[in-house]
Amino acid sequence: MKAVVYRAFGEAPQIEHIKDPAPRSDAVVLKVMASGVCLSDWHGWQGHDPDIVLPHVPGHELAGIVVAVGETVRHWHVGDRVTVPFVSGCGRCPQCHSGNQQVCDFQFQPGFTHFGSFAEYVAIHYADGNLVRLPEDMEFKTAASLGCRFATSFRAIVDQGRVIRDEWVVVHGCGGVGLSAIMIASALGAKVVAVDISDEKLALAKQIGAVEGLNAKSTNKVADAIRDLTDGGAHVSVDAIGNAEVCVNSISSLRKRGRHVQIGLLVGGDSKPELPMDKVLANELEIVGSHGMQAHRYVEMLEMISAGELSPEKLIGRTINLDASIEALMSMREFSGTGVTIITEF
Repeated sequence: MKAVVYRAFGEAPQIEHIKDPAPRSDAVVLKVMASGVCLSDWHGWQGHDPDIVLPHVPGHELAGIVVAVGETVRHWHVGDRVTVPFVSGCGRCPQCHSGNQQVCDFQFQPGFTHFGSFAEYVAIHYADGNLVRLPEDMEFKTAASLGCRFATSFRAIVDQGRVIRDEWVVVHGCGGVGLSAIMIASALGAKVVAVDISDEKLALAKQIGAVEGLNAKSTNKVADAIRDLTDGGAHVSVDAIGNAEVCVNSISSLRKRGRHVQIGLLVGGDSKPELPMDKVLANELEIVGSHGMQAHRYVEMLEMISAGELSPEKLIGRTINLDASIEALMSMREFSGTGVTIITEF
């Protein structure tokens, strides 16, 4: 099959022809119909994920058609249209038994622990417990956009942030994760403030539900500005970038008993930010992480999409072919353009 392969961290990937995957007993093989290009793929390519073994095929946001089924798989058949969370749970560990497959002790992650979806085909392990059937009217490119950014944001806003109507929600960063969080929080009736350094991205954020936009590049004290805009501070604030300064700003912008949700990956020099723990204690703030979303939680999200309450297709910025995915991957950290980039031609 044709695939994007990198053989050294930070060096340009290449298009190669490699062996087609075969399903192990609990797995299926999908013909990839669409795959998102995500900043997490860039982190993997840079060597920030210890689970990646070289050579490697990136890609973890995907949708496709089942073309082969392992002998112990019971719920899926050739021809099924599916997507899958980027964290697939084993179904046997204590985390999975508690319903928290997103932090499975033995998780399978396409594009990280195993070859991913920048390829014509991809094998998905633990298939019975993790595949998600797609609505017949959902396009593959829309389904692919759900797998990491949108689903992660859904869980971050709904489950971890516990956002309710009329709360002030601040989202720092208007990339794919941030825009998803803005759309979801707005659909829940929250008043959303978008924060970014790009006026173009802030304009898009307002189109999909933000009531205010704040350009952090032209604002001296971001946390103070947010407290002014929100009449005392955010009820929920989200770092959708993964930056030490942004993380601190997010926590510092909260009102008393507010909740900070960390979605963006904090790696390298940003991995240990100096948090204002005095404020956390005095104001009884909550700090929570959000790492993907379980397959069984997709039901509510898909129902909201079917009802027209959420429109993830509006977040798709451009579609590209597999060859163009190399440049798209390598330039992810430049944060250029708006919306989500999806590979639709393989």
